[in-house]
Amino acid sequence: MAGFLIAMISGALMSIQGVWNTNVTKQTNIWVATGFVQVTAFLVCVLMWLFSGRPQFVGLWQTQPKYSLLGGVIGAFITFTVIKAVSAMGVAGAEVTIVVTQVAVAYLIELFGLFGGNKTSFSLVKLGGLALAVVGVVVFHMCGNSR
Repeated sequence: MAGFLIAMISGALMSIQGVWNTNVTKQTNIWVATGFVQVTAFLVCVLMWLFSGRPQFVGLWQTQPKYSLLGGVIGAFITFTVIKAVSAMGVAGAEVTIVVTQVAVAYLIELFGLFGGNKTSFSLVKLGGLALAVVGVVVFHMCGNSR
């Protein structure tokens, strides 16, 4: 139950952040907004690190595989693409498309055990659920207000 609630909070925060970042972009530019997001996130992480007993980060450099350390690079491009999507599609259209794409990619990662994730077996029911979600995105965009 806790994981479900945390996931809901995460989804709500992502939607709010997408709108806020898009607002910043309107008054600066996309790379200034993206950089500001990353810098402020870094500062929050430093503060949380200071208040959490400052565990060693020697383990960071021992991380395997090394490409796992590129999460921040991906984070910058996530911020960039969310801002562009929200600007082009509106927050609801962008977020529903983003979420269904996340589910599809996550299912492929689990299905093939990519990036060290746990491999799961194929499920026709899960594929059907994913297909239904994709149809939902199409219906959402077809019936929505044009931008």
